[in-house]
Amino acid sequence: MSAVKAKHQRLVLVIIALVALVAAGVIAAWALRNQASYFYVPSQIASDPPAPGQAVRLGGMVQANSIRTREDGVTIDFVVGDGKALVPVRYSGIVPDLFVEESGVVAEGRLQADGTFVADTLLAKHDENYVPRELQEMNDAHKKAVVAETTQ
Repeated sequence: MSAVKAKHQRLVLVIIALVALVAAGVIAAWALRNQASYFYVPSQIASDPPAPGQAVRLGGMVQANSIRTREDGVTIDFVVGDGKALVPVRYSGIVPDLFVEESGVVAEGRLQADGTFVADTLLAKHDENYVPRELQEMNDAHKKAVVAETTQ
C-alpha cells in the first residue's frame, strides 16, 4: 500500500481543524446561552414580555414623582417608561448619583410573574450637558483652572 500523499494529508488536517473550530464555537455558545442579557424598553415588555426570571436589561426614563424609598432605607421602587408603556421597578442597593426622576436609566435584572422588574444593577444615564456636582457651583475661571490641573 502506498503512503497517503502530502496533498491529501494537508486536506485531512484542514478538515479536522475546521471541525474542531466549529465544535469550540458551539460549545462556547452553549455555555454562554444563559449569560446573554437582552435589552428591552417598557413597550416591548408590555407587548412581548421575557420569561419570568430571564436576565434582561430594561431601558427608559424614570417617571416623575415615582421614586419611593422603602422603610429599610436601601430598597427603592420607581417606574420606568418610554412614552408608550410603564414598568414598575424595585432595586435594593446604593443608587448612582445621576439617578433622578425624568432621567434615563438602564436596569439589569429580571421580570417577575407579577410584572415587577427586580433590578440587580442600575446604570444612570446623563445627557451631553452633564456637569459634575462639584463643578456646578464654581465660576468659569475656577472651572478652567480645575480642568487645567487635572489634564497636566
